Amino acid sequence: MIALEKSRRFLENLWLGQAAAVLDSRLEAAAQKQMPYADFLADLLDVEASARNKRRLDAKTKLAHFPYKRTLGDFDFAFQPSVDERLVRELGTLAFVAEAANVILLGPPGVGKTHLAVALGLQSIENGYGVYFVRTHDLLEDLGRAAAEHQLGKRRHFYLRPKVLIMDEFGVWPCDRHAATALFALVSARCYEHGSIILTSNKGFTDWGTVLGDNVTATAILDRLLHQAQVLNIRGESASLREKKRAGSPAAPPPQEGVINPILAT
Repeated sequence: MIALEKSRRFLENLWLGQAAAVLDSRLEAAAQKQMPYADFLADLLDVEASARNKRRLDAKTKLAHFPYKRTLGDFDFAFQPSVDERLVRELGTLAFVAEAANVILLGPPGVGKTHLAVALGLQSIENGYGVYFVRTHDLLEDLGRAAAEHQLGKRRHFYLRPKVLIMDEFGVWPCDRHAATALFALVSARCYEHGSIILTSNKGFTDWGTVLGDNVTATAILDRLLHQAQVLNIRGESASLREKKRAGSPAAPPPQEGVINPILAT
């Protein structure tokens, strides 16, 4: 028992707290299975490594500021047949992150754009990449405040740090010229090897000039984003409408798509 207590203290002093906590049970299991010493040590260290990895993932997920947790496995491809499942699975390999490429998800509200963006973000975290989720309107307001306080460069660097920046709901609110310029500067900086952008929008590319209040800036932003990007154009009814149908409630009229073929839009 003295040796056991000394071993536990050594583990705790080495900051191997999870291994220390399970030492008794792992020793008992090893004795029952007549486990070789090397296998017992590997098993004990695996417990510690798994606990540390979970803490790391939990911390990175919290820092990412996701609005909720969704995975690719949760996505109902059968309900949204317009979604190219093969392409989504390919994006799930995160080759686009390794290449610092972008993903643009277009479609009317409620069709799963944010779900897919969050799922790709969570997958990125599980593979060791830093991720940050922000609604585009909030991002632009943040950059606007930073500019007024002469801290724009410093704040822009904050959005350049994560390997994957998720910009949600572009186009829900119009931007002024200053916000459009700030967005162009950020997109340009990220698109030069800093990392990937996952952007969701309910606006077709031809509407971006109206959203940004400047066709020239909109064209420049699209040029940067689409230089190396995958575009998913999702058409279909919203998840809330689907739930109403399942519940037997009178269905509301389907939302106007407002999203056109992204190839024609450019």
